[in-house]
Amino acid sequence: MSFPPHAAEQPLLHPYDLGAVRLRNRIVMAPMTRARADNAELVPTALHSEYYRQRAGAGLIVSEGLWISPGAIGAINVPGIYSQEQVKAWRTVTDAVHAEGGVIFAQLAHTGGASHPAFRGGHLPGAPSAVNPGIKVFTPTSGQVDTVTPRALSAEEIAEIVEEYRTAAVNAQRAGFDGVEIHAQRGYLIAQFLNPSLNLRTDHYGGSAENRARFLFEVLDAVTAVWARHRVGVKFAPHQVIGTGSVSPGVLAGHEYVAERLDDHRLAYLHLMMTRRPNETVTADQRLESLKRFRSLYRGALVANASLDRESGNAVIAEGLADLASYAQLFIANPDLPTRFAHGLPLAEADRATFYQGGAGGYTGYPAADRSLPLEA
Repeated sequence: MSFPPHAAEQPLLHPYDLGAVRLRNRIVMAPMTRARADNAELVPTALHSEYYRQRAGAGLIVSEGLWISPGAIGAINVPGIYSQEQVKAWRTVTDAVHAEGGVIFAQLAHTGGASHPAFRGGHLPGAPSAVNPGIKVFTPTSGQVDTVTPRALSAEEIAEIVEEYRTAAVNAQRAGFDGVEIHAQRGYLIAQFLNPSLNLRTDHYGGSAENRARFLFEVLDAVTAVWARHRVGVKFAPHQVIGTGSVSPGVLAGHEYVAERLDDHRLAYLHLMMTRRPNETVTADQRLESLKRFRSLYRGALVANASLDRESGNAVIAEGLADLASYAQLFIANPDLPTRFAHGLPLAEADRATFYQGGAGGYTGYPAADRSLPLEA
């Protein structure tokens, strides 16, 4: 299936009603950690305002994952949404996006065991169980290091974290975001609860798919007590692997259970991340299999995040496999990505070496396309 470079003939460029929010197109800027909050308070800066403003042509922007509390931190130079200074600074960002006619959701994140004592004064991070996730973490003191074995959270601590999500949702509202997305993928805290290899609990937070999903739904209840359900999305990665392992049938089955339950919640969307590991490319067959599987389970708005380009993004929407398509790396070097898609203009390539280096280089310095350039072949 081929789609000419004309807006009217590209499903990606058609408007979409996301609950009460009207999106100008079906192109979503996926959440991406860019490590530009290089200050002790983890407050977004003028660079963040310019970065997101440049990309406001997306139908929907989802912010980088924002820490819901100091205890949620697990990477350097990533901003939070837990302090008054952060809320005030994010208001500047959302104002800049809205001035361009854009829509922006805040992604709420907690790393759980995918963190390190270097972020918490030498104390162990908390997780569902005392199981080392076996990944790398970039710390402020020692660079990239291995994760350690975390301590198991008590039921009281879990309740406190649920309240932190609620407070972060309130802060996102005060900061002017149009909605929130719950980060439930990539081995962070919610994904750890969903994973039977990382969640060995024997209380009502572990042992069965229903119990392992309890934390996610408690978080969802807390967040939707603040935001209307049609302004809340969930992003998960049912095919994810931890460390050097393979895709777990238990993880996949647990996510299928979650998708079926979420179908009754009438949320803004379910954001389906299909990669197994960071920087992995999803094949066409993997994309088709995953979208068919979860489209049958979740009948609300489905966002596909699956190594898409213009052609494949248009195709999944035209075929009814997804309602919106999200893009990460393509938005880094192409701030005007929807315009480039609309006119069939060449796409710039992002410099991976600058993804997390800080500063304007590789962040706000990518230009919009020259409309005089020849169309893509």
